[in-house]
Amino acid sequence: MSVSISEKRATFRRLHQSGCFVIPNPWDVGSARALQHLGYKAVASTSAGYAWSTGRADNKVTCDDVIDHLTQLCAAVDLPVNADFEGGFADAPEGVAANVTRAVATGVAGLSIEDSTGDKAKPLYDRSLAIERITAARAAIDATGADVMLVGRCESFFVGQPDLDLVLDRIVAYADAGADCLYAPGIRTREQVAAVVKAVHPKPVNLLIGWPGGLNVADATELGVRRISIGGALARNAWGAFMRSARDILDNGSFNSFAEGFPAAELNKMFGA
Repeated sequence: MSVSISEKRATFRRLHQSGCFVIPNPWDVGSARALQHLGYKAVASTSAGYAWSTGRADNKVTCDDVIDHLTQLCAAVDLPVNADFEGGFADAPEGVAANVTRAVATGVAGLSIEDSTGDKAKPLYDRSLAIERITAARAAIDATGADVMLVGRCESFFVGQPDLDLVLDRIVAYADAGADCLYAPGIRTREQVAAVVKAVHPKPVNLLIGWPGGLNVADATELGVRRISIGGALARNAWGAFMRSARDILDNGSFNSFAEGFPAAELNKMFGA
Protein backbone atom coordinates (compact mmCIF):
# COMPACT_ATOMS: atom_id res chain seq x y z
CA MET A 1 0.00 0.00 0.00
CA SER A 2 1.26 3.46 -0.90
CA VAL A 3 -0.53 5.52 1.78
CA SER A 4 0.97 5.68 5.25
CA ILE A 5 -0.99 4.95 8.40
CA SER A 6 -0.61 8.54 9.56
CA GLU A 7 -1.95 9.81 6.23
CA LYS A 8 -4.95 7.50 6.48
CA ARG A 9 -5.69 8.75 9.98
CA ALA A 10 -5.40 12.38 8.97
CA THR A 11 -7.70 11.79 6.01
CA PHE A 12 -10.24 10.06 8.23
CA ARG A 13 -10.40 12.93 10.67
CA ARG A 14 -10.85 15.44 7.84
CA LEU A 15 -13.78 13.44 6.50
CA HIS A 16 -15.63 14.09 9.76
CA GLN A 17 -15.22 17.87 9.66
CA SER A 18 -17.91 18.71 7.11
CA GLY A 19 -20.49 17.14 4.87
CA CYS A 20 -21.63 13.52 5.09
CA PHE A 21 -19.91 10.39 3.78
CA VAL A 22 -20.84 6.73 3.59
CA ILE A 23 -18.45 4.34 5.30
CA PRO A 24 -19.39 0.86 4.01
CA ASN A 25 -18.53 -2.32 5.87
CA PRO A 26 -16.44 -5.00 4.13
CA TRP A 27 -16.03 -8.39 5.79
CA ASP A 28 -12.74 -9.51 4.25
CA VAL A 29 -9.81 -8.30 2.15
CA GLY A 30 -11.59 -8.88 -1.17
CA SER A 31 -14.68 -6.90 -0.25
CA ALA A 32 -12.51 -4.12 1.20
CA ARG A 33 -10.49 -3.84 -2.01
CA ALA A 34 -13.68 -3.84 -4.07
CA LEU A 35 -15.05 -0.91 -2.09
CA GLN A 36 -11.79 0.98 -2.58
CA HIS A 37 -11.96 0.22 -6.31
CA LEU A 38 -15.49 1.68 -6.45
CA GLY A 39 -14.28 4.96 -4.96
CA TYR A 40 -15.36 4.98 -1.32
CA LYS A 41 -13.30 7.26 0.92
CA ALA A 42 -13.12 5.00 3.99
CA VAL A 43 -14.34 1.61 5.19
CA ALA A 44 -15.34 0.10 8.50
CA SER A 45 -15.14 -3.49 9.65
CA THR A 46 -18.32 -5.36 10.56
CA SER A 47 -18.30 -7.73 13.49
CA ALA A 48 -21.24 -9.67 12.08
CA GLY A 49 -19.96 -9.87 8.51
CA TYR A 50 -16.52 -11.00 9.64
CA ALA A 51 -17.96 -13.59 12.04
CA TRP A 52 -20.23 -15.06 9.34
CA SER A 53 -17.27 -15.31 6.94
CA THR A 54 -15.56 -17.59 9.47
CA GLY A 55 -18.64 -19.71 10.11
CA ARG A 56 -19.49 -18.15 13.46
CA ALA A 57 -22.29 -16.01 14.85
CA ASP A 58 -21.89 -12.31 15.57
CA ASN A 59 -20.10 -11.61 18.86
CA LYS A 60 -18.59 -15.11 18.86
CA VAL A 61 -15.10 -14.17 17.73
CA THR A 62 -12.15 -13.45 20.00
CA CYS A 63 -10.06 -10.34 20.41
CA ASP A 64 -7.12 -12.17 18.83
CA ASP A 65 -9.31 -13.01 15.81
CA VAL A 66 -10.36 -9.39 15.37
CA ILE A 67 -6.84 -8.03 15.80
CA ASP A 68 -5.64 -10.33 13.00
CA HIS A 69 -8.64 -9.34 10.85
CA LEU A 70 -8.04 -5.61 11.34
CA THR A 71 -4.34 -6.01 10.57
CA GLN A 72 -5.22 -7.67 7.27
CA LEU A 73 -7.82 -5.03 6.33
CA CYS A 74 -5.54 -2.10 7.11
CA ALA A 75 -2.69 -3.63 5.08
CA ALA A 76 -4.96 -4.40 2.14
CA VAL A 77 -6.30 -0.94 1.31
CA ASP A 78 -5.13 2.65 1.05
CA LEU A 79 -8.32 3.80 2.77
CA PRO A 80 -8.81 4.63 6.45
CA VAL A 81 -10.33 1.69 8.33
CA ASN A 82 -12.67 2.14 11.28
CA ALA A 83 -12.82 -0.88 13.59
CA ASP A 84 -16.03 -2.38 14.87
CA PHE A 85 -14.32 -3.29 18.13
CA GLU A 86 -17.50 -4.50 19.81
CA GLY A 87 -17.30 -3.91 23.58
CA GLY A 88 -13.51 -3.86 23.68
CA PHE A 89 -13.47 -7.60 24.49
CA ALA A 90 -13.37 -6.89 28.21
CA ASP A 91 -15.69 -5.72 30.95
CA ALA A 92 -13.25 -3.81 33.13
CA PRO A 93 -11.89 -0.46 31.89
CA GLU A 94 -8.30 -1.64 32.21
CA GLY A 95 -9.06 -4.63 29.98
CA VAL A 96 -10.69 -2.36 27.41
CA ALA A 97 -7.63 -0.10 27.50
CA ALA A 98 -5.24 -2.99 26.90
CA ASN A 99 -7.23 -4.26 23.94
CA VAL A 100 -7.66 -0.79 22.45
CA THR A 101 -3.88 -0.41 22.54
CA ARG A 102 -3.62 -3.60 20.50
CA ALA A 103 -6.23 -2.34 18.04
CA VAL A 104 -4.38 0.93 17.47
CA ALA A 105 -1.28 -1.07 16.52
CA THR A 106 -3.15 -2.69 13.61
CA GLY A 107 -3.24 0.64 11.77
CA VAL A 108 -6.90 1.53 12.20
CA ALA A 109 -7.96 5.16 11.85
CA GLY A 110 -10.88 4.81 14.26
CA LEU A 111 -12.49 2.30 16.57
CA SER A 112 -15.79 1.99 18.38
CA ILE A 113 -16.61 0.84 21.90
CA GLU A 114 -20.13 -0.38 22.70
CA ASP A 115 -21.95 -0.26 26.02
CA SER A 116 -23.80 -3.57 25.59
CA THR A 117 -22.91 -6.49 27.84
CA GLY A 118 -24.16 -9.49 25.90
CA ASP A 119 -26.22 -10.43 28.97
CA LYS A 120 -29.95 -10.53 28.19
CA ALA A 121 -30.80 -10.01 31.85
CA LYS A 122 -28.71 -6.82 31.96
CA PRO A 123 -27.99 -5.77 28.38
CA LEU A 124 -26.25 -2.44 29.10
CA TYR A 125 -23.35 -1.67 31.40
CA ASP A 126 -24.21 0.57 34.32
CA ARG A 127 -23.89 4.18 33.25
CA SER A 128 -20.85 4.91 35.42
CA LEU A 129 -18.98 1.82 34.22
CA ALA A 130 -19.88 2.54 30.60
CA ILE A 131 -18.38 6.02 30.94
CA GLU A 132 -15.26 4.63 32.62
CA ARG A 133 -14.80 2.25 29.70
CA ILE A 134 -14.89 5.13 27.21
CA THR A 135 -12.51 7.13 29.38
CA ALA A 136 -10.11 4.17 29.48
CA ALA A 137 -10.27 3.74 25.72
CA ARG A 138 -9.55 7.45 25.23
CA ALA A 139 -6.56 7.30 27.57
CA ALA A 140 -5.22 4.20 25.83
CA ILE A 141 -5.39 5.86 22.41
CA ASP A 142 -3.76 9.03 23.72
CA ALA A 143 -0.96 7.03 25.34
CA THR A 144 0.00 5.61 21.94
CA GLY A 145 0.33 9.08 20.45
CA ALA A 146 -1.75 7.94 17.46
CA ASP A 147 -4.46 10.12 15.97
CA VAL A 148 -7.13 7.43 16.14
CA MET A 149 -10.74 8.50 16.43
CA LEU A 150 -12.79 6.99 19.25
CA VAL A 151 -16.45 6.23 18.56
CA GLY A 152 -18.76 5.96 21.57
CA ARG A 153 -21.73 3.67 20.91
CA CYS A 154 -24.96 3.49 22.88
CA GLU A 155 -26.65 0.18 22.08
CA SER A 156 -29.94 0.90 23.84
CA PHE A 157 -32.14 0.59 20.75
CA PHE A 158 -30.27 -2.55 19.65
CA VAL A 159 -30.82 -4.40 22.92
CA GLY A 160 -34.55 -3.82 23.16
CA GLN A 161 -34.53 -0.60 25.17
CA PRO A 162 -35.64 2.07 22.66
CA ASP A 163 -35.34 4.90 25.17
CA LEU A 164 -34.21 8.08 23.40
CA ASP A 165 -33.68 9.97 26.66
CA LEU A 166 -31.32 7.22 27.85
CA VAL A 167 -29.46 7.37 24.54
CA LEU A 168 -29.08 11.14 24.67
CA ASP A 169 -27.83 11.05 28.24
CA ARG A 170 -25.25 8.41 27.44
CA ILE A 171 -23.90 9.79 24.20
CA VAL A 172 -23.40 13.21 25.79
CA ALA A 173 -21.54 11.50 28.64
CA TYR A 174 -19.42 9.54 26.16
CA ALA A 175 -18.61 12.71 24.26
CA ASP A 176 -17.54 14.35 27.52
CA ALA A 177 -15.41 11.27 28.31
CA GLY A 178 -13.44 11.71 25.10
CA ALA A 179 -15.36 10.04 22.27
CA ASP A 180 -14.67 11.86 18.98
CA CYS A 181 -17.76 10.53 17.22
CA LEU A 182 -21.06 9.29 18.62
CA TYR A 183 -23.20 6.41 17.42
CA ALA A 184 -26.62 5.12 18.48
CA PRO A 185 -27.42 2.20 16.16
CA GLY A 186 -31.12 1.50 15.80
CA ILE A 187 -32.44 5.04 15.68
CA ARG A 188 -34.46 5.51 12.49
CA THR A 189 -36.76 8.51 12.49
CA ARG A 190 -35.86 12.05 11.54
CA GLU A 191 -36.78 13.20 15.02
CA GLN A 192 -34.50 10.68 16.69
CA VAL A 193 -31.58 11.45 14.41
CA ALA A 194 -32.01 15.21 14.80
CA ALA A 195 -32.08 14.87 18.59
CA VAL A 196 -28.86 12.85 18.64
CA VAL A 197 -27.06 15.27 16.31
CA LYS A 198 -28.18 18.26 18.40
CA ALA A 199 -27.19 16.64 21.71
CA VAL A 200 -23.52 16.16 20.82
CA HIS A 201 -22.96 19.05 18.39
CA PRO A 202 -20.34 19.92 17.17
CA LYS A 203 -19.00 16.38 17.49
CA PRO A 204 -19.89 14.18 14.51
CA VAL A 205 -22.57 11.49 14.56
CA ASN A 206 -22.49 8.13 12.80
CA LEU A 207 -25.87 6.88 11.56
CA LEU A 208 -26.53 3.22 10.82
CA ILE A 209 -28.71 2.58 7.75
CA GLY A 210 -28.95 -1.14 7.22
CA TRP A 211 -32.48 -1.59 5.91
CA PRO A 212 -34.50 -0.41 2.88
CA GLY A 213 -37.19 2.22 2.82
CA GLY A 214 -35.80 4.58 5.43
CA LEU A 215 -33.58 7.64 5.34
CA ASN A 216 -31.15 8.12 2.48
CA VAL A 217 -27.86 10.00 2.17
CA ALA A 218 -29.56 13.30 1.33
CA ASP A 219 -31.86 12.97 4.35
CA ALA A 220 -28.97 12.20 6.69
CA THR A 221 -26.95 15.11 5.34
CA GLU A 222 -29.85 17.47 5.85
CA LEU A 223 -30.17 16.30 9.46
CA GLY A 224 -26.50 17.01 10.16
CA VAL A 225 -25.16 13.45 10.17
CA ARG A 226 -21.46 13.32 9.33
CA ARG A 227 -21.13 9.66 8.36
CA ILE A 228 -23.34 6.69 7.49
CA SER A 229 -22.35 3.08 8.10
CA ILE A 230 -24.28 0.04 6.92
CA GLY A 231 -23.20 -2.64 9.36
CA GLY A 232 -23.61 -6.18 8.07
CA ALA A 233 -26.00 -5.19 5.26
CA LEU A 234 -23.60 -5.83 2.37
CA ALA A 235 -22.59 -9.15 3.91
CA ARG A 236 -26.25 -10.10 4.29
CA ASN A 237 -26.84 -9.24 0.62
CA ALA A 238 -23.90 -11.41 -0.42
CA TRP A 239 -25.15 -14.30 1.71
CA GLY A 240 -28.65 -13.76 0.33
CA ALA A 241 -27.47 -14.27 -3.25
CA PHE A 242 -25.38 -17.27 -2.24
CA MET A 243 -28.21 -18.98 -0.35
CA ARG A 244 -30.79 -18.32 -3.07
CA SER A 245 -28.55 -19.84 -5.73
CA ALA A 246 -27.58 -22.83 -3.60
CA ARG A 247 -31.20 -23.55 -2.70
CA ASP A 248 -32.33 -23.18 -6.31
CA ILE A 249 -29.82 -25.82 -7.37
CA LEU A 250 -30.79 -28.18 -4.57
CA ASP A 251 -34.55 -27.70 -4.77
CA ASN A 252 -35.08 -27.16 -8.49
CA GLY A 253 -31.98 -28.43 -10.24
CA SER A 254 -31.69 -24.97 -11.80
CA PHE A 255 -28.59 -22.91 -12.42
CA ASN A 256 -30.42 -19.85 -13.74
CA SER A 257 -29.36 -17.68 -10.80
CA PHE A 258 -25.80 -17.75 -12.12
CA ALA A 259 -26.90 -15.13 -14.66
CA GLU A 260 -26.90 -12.61 -11.81
CA GLY A 261 -23.25 -13.21 -10.90
CA PHE A 262 -20.62 -10.52 -11.32
CA PRO A 263 -18.38 -11.24 -14.36
CA ALA A 264 -15.21 -13.17 -13.54
CA ALA A 265 -13.22 -11.05 -15.98
CA GLU A 266 -14.24 -7.88 -14.15
CA LEU A 267 -13.30 -9.40 -10.78
CA ASN A 268 -9.90 -10.47 -12.10
CA LYS A 269 -9.36 -7.03 -13.57
CA MET A 270 -10.32 -5.33 -10.29
CA PHE A 271 -8.12 -7.49 -8.10
CA GLY A 272 -5.26 -7.55 -10.58
CA ALA A 273 -5.00 -3.77 -10.78
